[in-house]
Amino acid sequence: MWKRGQSLGAYRPTDSLIGHGGTLEGKVHCDTNLRIEGTFSGEIVCSGTVTVGEQGTVRSSIHAEEVIIAGKVFGDVTAQRRLIMAETGQLQGNIQAQSLTIHEGSLINGSIEMHEQPAPDTAGGLDNSIADKANSRASAKQSTLEAG
Repeated sequence: MWKRGQSLGAYRPTDSLIGHGGTLEGKVHCDTNLRIEGTFSGEIVCSGTVTVGEQGTVRSSIHAEEVIIAGKVFGDVTAQRRLIMAETGQLQGNIQAQSLTIHEGSLINGSIEMHEQPAPDTAGGLDNSIADKANSRASAKQSTLEAG
């Protein structure tokens, strides 16, 4: 039945769930995805996705890579990547996110601060190495004119 020395394979993280009818209070720190269908009060810090289901109620600040709100959240939300407000989602608090999707019917009462996305390496479709070469040629030409 149990075989010693046998590899169990790669570690596979599982999602955490606070189910409908469940109540939890405190701090949650998780490396996996978290889904809340019950009631939670406290603080949430998650490196995955936090989903507040339609039956979920959260009285907490939420810090996560991605946040999806389909239930009720009372507290500030910080999403490193994006925040999605579903049709049934309600948020009473401030938002900090890189990307924000708001579906018709959702409710937000608070301020929104968008993180600036990193600029692409090329501007206006020009390759920076080409522009650098052109600048160095112009500089060399200017030096030649001054010397001669």
